Order: sequence, then structure tokens, then C-alpha cells
Amino acid sequence: MDLTQFHRADFQQFVQDHLREDPALLLFRYQGKTDFDLKAAVQQISARQKAAKKLPSWAANPQVIFPASISLEQSSSEQTAEFKARGRKGKLMIDLTGGFGIDSYFLSNHFEKAIYCEKQEDLAEIAEHNLEVLATEKFDIVKGDGLAFLAQTEKHFDLIFADPARRGKGNQKLYKLQDCEPDVVSSWEMMKSKADSILLKLSPMLDISQALSELQDIQKVQVISVKNEVKELLLHWDKNSSDAHNTIEAVDLGAKESSFSFTAEEEALATSEYGEMEKYVIEPLSAVLKAGAFKTFGERYDLRKLDQNSHLYTSSEVPVEIPARIFEVIREVQPKKAEVKKLFPSGKVNVITRNYASGSEVLKKKLGIKDGGEDFLIGTKTQTGFKIFWCRLM
Repeated sequence: MDLTQFHRADFQQFVQDHLREDPALLLFRYQGKTDFDLKAAVQQISARQKAAKKLPSWAANPQVIFPASISLEQSSSEQTAEFKARGRKGKLMIDLTGGFGIDSYFLSNHFEKAIYCEKQEDLAEIAEHNLEVLATEKFDIVKGDGLAFLAQTEKHFDLIFADPARRGKGNQKLYKLQDCEPDVVSSWEMMKSKADSILLKLSPMLDISQALSELQDIQKVQVISVKNEVKELLLHWDKNSSDAHNTIEAVDLGAKESSFSFTAEEEALATSEYGEMEKYVIEPLSAVLKAGAFKTFGERYDLRKLDQNSHLYTSSEVPVEIPARIFEVIREVQPKKAEVKKLFPSGKVNVITRNYASGSEVLKKKLGIKDGGEDFLIGTKTQTGFKIFWCRLM
């Protein structure tokens, strides 16, 4: 891939001058009026606009090149990449699935040297440029299969990192780790022989219990969410770790970071207490729910669960330092359009359904309301049936 044009002063100046403008209008306005590849320049502008919140330091660096095909939705954010890098240090690390290089760069910050591997040659060349700009002379670039390189190298690594993706081009749901590419399950023993620690980043759709059954010596699983949206799963193995196997930690990187840790054994032994709605309804953060801490969560905070499959809890007091959204219950509401119209004459109230008879969109249509305002209607199933509660977020 020829990157020459990206280094031209007029190309870079055009990108910087038009960062706040509509890419489609730029293509129309400047067609045939530049000496450089206008389409490529506009693509860089569009990529920087999309990456401004997710990758602020990269988007602001005029020397960084964004590939045309990169999916910013699938790449790590700076926030999650920095989280993965916490406490990681050593002489040598390797990223077997380098991609755009976000994780490679942040993980490498406290390593003396790093190796980046990527099978897509064009993507590898762009990453090679960016990593040299951001971390001069730190990276060796391998344009090829990371697992194949790892198998033949005599080097030993302080850290092996990999981000296996679903195989094929379909958008099928992903449950098994072995269904991902590269197949780290089949290569697991070889990987362990080459490293002191291994970190796997996985799709949030992956079934955690299935992954732990495939890689039984994984010591820790982390479910990472950002502002209550689950972004990725992390599987940890460290040959020198004294951690118990199957520790699961839910971490939310919101305005205030929160976490909840438990073990699979704790969850199996925990019991749930059930009860009807009290003064507060507690909804665990999405990372806690993905982690599967359904019984442990209620037991640890002395909460009553509304129903076995509702995963909403209630209490007469506000729990302190709990990784959850807490709503104050105002009253129960009958699912009747006329009653709801009297309570919310603006026609706006936020609707949440958890294990309810219908989804939130169906309920909103039935009651003639739209999301908005500061109030909430929470539809759920309790021990005595389906109910709707008027609540306010604490």
C-alpha cells in the first residue's frame, strides 16, 4: 500500500482545515480541484470525526492514518485499551491480532519492546506507520499469521495478547471461543509455553461459562462496560498468579468506576430471597448481569428479588456503593392509556421492561407515550404477576 500521499503537506492541511465539515459536501465542492486524492482525504476527515470521542488522542494527531475499512464500532476505545494496560509491564509483549493497533499501543506503554502481528497487509502497513509515529522504535511488525509466528519463534513473552474474532462474514451469534479466529483453544498449550501471562479480549456475546469450559485454567474473567454498555470480555491467565480459578469481575468505566467480583462457586451456592416491591428498585449494571451474578448480587447487598428471571431487586433502604441504577418507587401504575395520560400529560416518560409481558416498544405504543423526561415506568414480573411501577432515578 502506497502511503506517500498521506504525508503530503497539502493533503494533511486539507484534512486539518475541514475537520468540522460534512464529508459528502466536501467531495462535491472540491471534486477536480485538488492535486491529491480527494476521496482519501475526505475519508480521513470522516474517520477522525467518528473517532473523536472514542480515540481522542489518535483523532487529534495529524500524523495518524486511519484505514478506509476499519470498523470503529469493533475497535477498542482509548478508555478500554488503557484499562487493559493497567499493571502490565515487562520486557517483551506480542499482539497476535494487531488490527488498527489501539490495544497494541496502549498495552505496550510499559514494555521495552513489542511485536505487532496482522494478516491484512494494508492494515498492517498503516499500523506500522502509526505505531512508529506514536512509539518510535518500540514495535516489530509481523505481516502474517500471529499464531504461526508465535509457534516458530524462540522468543519468550511477558504478555501474549489476542483479540479473536468470529469466523466468516456472517453476523451470526457467537457462543464458543473455538468458533473464533484465531483458534486460541487449539493453540492454548503452545501459547502458555511461550508466555508468563496471556490476555484474551472477546466479544461480549460470548458465553462466559462456555469459554471457561474450553479454557479451564483461566484464572479471571472481566466483563467491561462503559457507561453501562458492555463492550468486551477479558480472559486472564498468569502462570505466577495465586488467584482462584473462575474469578469473575464486572467493571463499569463510567464517570465513577465501579466493580463487582465473585466466583462461579459463590454464585452456585448463593440463594435468592424474593419479595414484592418496596421503596426502591435496584437494577444491576449491565456488566454485572452479563457476568451472571444474579444470586450473589442480591445476597451480598441484602436485597429481595422481584422474580427469578426479572433480575431486578428491591429494598426499603438505599444500598451504599452498589454497582447499580437505583430508582425510587412512587407508585404502581395500571397499564391503561387514560391513567398514564393523566400522570404524564406531556406524553413523555422513559420506559424500561425486564421480564415483562411485552417489550418496551410495544408497551410505549400501547400506552401512547414516548421516552423522555425524568420519570420512568418500569414493567416487570413480580411474585404476584406482571406490574408497572412509576419511578424516579436516584
